Amino acid sequence: MTYRQKLSARIAATGSNLCVGLDVRATDAGPATRDWILQVIEETAPHAAAFKPNAAYFEALGWQGARLLEEICQAIPKDIPIVLDVKRGDIGETQSYYAKACFDQLGVDAVTLNPFMGRDTIEPFLAYADKGLYLLAVTSNPGAADIELQHLANGNRQVFEIVADMTQASDQVGLVLGLTNAAADILSRIPDVPLLIPGLGAQGGDLDALRASPRHAPQLINVSRGLLYADPHLSFAEKAATWKTRIATSLNS
Repeated sequence: MTYRQKLSARIAATGSNLCVGLDVRATDAGPATRDWILQVIEETAPHAAAFKPNAAYFEALGWQGARLLEEICQAIPKDIPIVLDVKRGDIGETQSYYAKACFDQLGVDAVTLNPFMGRDTIEPFLAYADKGLYLLAVTSNPGAADIELQHLANGNRQVFEIVADMTQASDQVGLVLGLTNAAADILSRIPDVPLLIPGLGAQGGDLDALRASPRHAPQLINVSRGLLYADPHLSFAEKAATWKTRIATSLNS
């Protein structure tokens, strides 16, 4: 089963496009941190189309954090896709080792990649035919305007459209589209490929933006801080159920 098939099956089974972002702001990788993350996973799993651990939060905790990330990936139910948020981007030889680390060692289903060193940098990941790739196209941060949204010399296209062209290499390839920058004129130039959409919740993205561009390829709308740390009086299950419903209402309207 390919990543895209696995994701589509999960979305169909749950009626959910919610991606649970595991941006864990921990000070150590001890048992309390592990148990807290496992609680998040257990409570949100029924509402999750995918989980997205952010490697940086684990790497910052040293070798113990790296071990914890591996444990967390193993603990996620096998029918739920894992998108590892690593944003790797380097020359081909180095990328081949990044791909090995992500797919062979951690066993994740998909990764985020920084494509700005060119097409050859994604080829080592494409060699894993059953895995998925999300290329940074239009990110959710203000700095997207510095490069991604810049116009080319002819004035007719923008940089993110060059990245979007890379999705033609394989149906394994999707794009990262920040909800805070998902204007209608941008969505109209994004091909109908799998999208990973951050920016909802704490970053203030508006789900209504997605109504301008109905799509058939599977979409994941990520919520991290808005689920992990907001509204502490609610359980993780309650928050996940609410986000799932809000997302479904928007996408189906």
